[in-house]
Amino acid sequence: MAKSVFKEDDLPRSAKSFLSYMSNIKGKSDKTVHEYYYDLRTFFRFMKCSRGLADFDKFDEIDCSDIDDAFLRGITLDDMYEFLTYTNRLRDNNANSRARKVSCLKSYFNYLSTKAGVLEVNVTKELESPKLPARLPTYLTLDESKCLLEAVDGEFKARDYCIILLFLNCGMRLSELVGINTNDISGDKLTVIGKGNKQRTIYLNSSCVEAINEYLKVRPKDNLKDRNALFLSKQKSRISNNMVYKMVQKNLLRAGLDPSRYSPHKLRHTAATLMYKHGNVDVRALQEILGHEQLSTTQIYTHVDEEELRDAIERNPLADFKKD
Repeated sequence: MAKSVFKEDDLPRSAKSFLSYMSNIKGKSDKTVHEYYYDLRTFFRFMKCSRGLADFDKFDEIDCSDIDDAFLRGITLDDMYEFLTYTNRLRDNNANSRARKVSCLKSYFNYLSTKAGVLEVNVTKELESPKLPARLPTYLTLDESKCLLEAVDGEFKARDYCIILLFLNCGMRLSELVGINTNDISGDKLTVIGKGNKQRTIYLNSSCVEAINEYLKVRPKDNLKDRNALFLSKQKSRISNNMVYKMVQKNLLRAGLDPSRYSPHKLRHTAATLMYKHGNVDVRALQEILGHEQLSTTQIYTHVDEEELRDAIERNPLADFKKD
């Protein structure tokens, strides 16, 4: 597995192999692998407590490395649902957190049955995920987006303006933007590495090309710690996710916008919404631009706003009807 910052010695051997498989073979991001680690550890600790092998009062101290294949073969579908009830009622996990745990368990038990040969029957095949509440994405309006771009200022104005413009025009993920190298750009084409290490091409409009060229004029050239990175920090190394987040927050404040409501990911939402609402971009083209595997993920941007709903009601032919 790629270098890990978490302790794996408290997991069963099969779980460590699973995490390595998800990282090296399935190409899952470090963030996803970390989340799977914590979800599996929580599940194993719960299982040891439910079997009377450990005490819930010392939950965070439970070592799960002694769980063997025989123990795994004894886990039932009922155990899974009891675990989800436990995370809901006693650990206050919301539906999204519990849905992620279901996804983790399904992947792990599928691995045990199809790859590791530990299980003959995958009990998670019938495991259902919690229903997730429908949420519309938070995004800036067109005027707010322009206001944010106009407000960009500071020592690294050219760099920061370019970053925010790319977010608002191309809808890329934070990790994709931070990972851009100078040789990833060729004319109006930008190659990014998205989720699952999947490569895709993003076409740059004239504003983006101009902003990149203006930034390259002032981008440091000497004594670079990372010569390939497009966006550099003050220390001349690749800019970090956290630095970009803080920079976006700072410029939101300059623009008079609420930084608690928006983030780099919300700028991705904004780009998608603006392309669909104002640019009449086809939803399947939007799917390709955003790098979504499933069309259903993209379809959250096909929502209509309150103004459009109000206008639709006003257009009803009975809108002006009054009883005599």
